[in-house]
Amino acid sequence: MGRALELADRAGREGDVPVGAVVVDAEGVVIGEGRNLREVEGDPTAHAEVVALREAARRTGSWRLEGCTLVVTLEPCPMCAGALMLARVATLVLGAWDPKLGATGSVWDIVRDRRATHRIEVVSGVRESECSQALLAFFGERRGRQEQGAAS
Repeated sequence: MGRALELADRAGREGDVPVGAVVVDAEGVVIGEGRNLREVEGDPTAHAEVVALREAARRTGSWRLEGCTLVVTLEPCPMCAGALMLARVATLVLGAWDPKLGATGSVWDIVRDRRATHRIEVVSGVRESECSQALLAFFGERRGRQEQGAAS
């Protein structure tokens, strides 16, 4: 989670929502990293999880990431939860829950739906306070700038 937090910080400094993700293989080796790049690349699908999954697939030469774990600072959205399932990721480790758009246990639970062809083990709350604080600081700063603009 430490590396995911570093990636999240970089995303925030680049003007995107501070989310970072890391894919680790069954031996514990990092095979993919990602951070939100939507603003940098102008790509609505460039979420940290998708970026990390793409890198892991390139490095392994396979879209099947069976036995791998994805570690992410914020609970995945529906798109990312679907990507995790399609990649056959075994385990998801998440920091902060997303009460607005979370799709791995809070708002929806796509990755453990009994109708799914692949289910993912979810481990939550890892360094939750740090992950939540990064998001709160990012959005607090944005709100402060908006309020200053409105007062001008």
